Amino acid sequence: MDPFSLLLQAPVNLALLAINVGLSIAAFQNTRLLDRLMFDVGRIKRNKEWYRWVSSAFIHGDPTHLFFNMLALVFFGPALEVGLGAGGFVAIYFVSLIAGSAWTWMEHFRDSNYRALGASGAISGVTTAAALFFPFSTIYLFFAVPMPMIVFALGYIIWSAVASAGRLRDGVGHAAHLGGALAGAAVVCLLWPEAPQAMIDQLADRLRGF
Repeated sequence: MDPFSLLLQAPVNLALLAINVGLSIAAFQNTRLLDRLMFDVGRIKRNKEWYRWVSSAFIHGDPTHLFFNMLALVFFGPALEVGLGAGGFVAIYFVSLIAGSAWTWMEHFRDSNYRALGASGAISGVTTAAALFFPFSTIYLFFAVPMPMIVFALGYIIWSAVASAGRLRDGVGHAAHLGGALAGAAVVCLLWPEAPQAMIDQLADRLRGF
């Protein structure tokens, strides 16, 4: 079944899609709303506005940022929700979201001017979780280069770790990506340990074939 057909059977994904699109479009046109919702280290420290850890994950910097995050949600989220149930998907999404914000907080705690926004932490967790359940499904990097999902997920985590450790400032929230991706994998390993075990078994079978 294609992702868009699955999406119609995934009410949590539909709700997240609607909230992200609706709030992001509203924030594009309302700088006060954007300022109120985004992750802002200085304001969190001064005013204890911890809600920003969550609210910042429902707004985006521009239409391109929004489009690619929501595209990833559409491709990977519905299969998880249909396969695991709404509760399982919610656990992956929101634990990854909080972990992405937590990693960002730890990395940028001393920089009171640091600000961030976007659902990338949650989406990274969803993508990594999907890779553990469907490790040898094909994903197309940049819509052109085919590779197994587990290879993409490992490369994504490694690159995010390198960029985060190097404090790379390229407008991408590498800390959120790393925290979210690791959290997504951790949730799957804790709640569905049979998934990584099945992946290992499949990999062993393939290696024996060489």
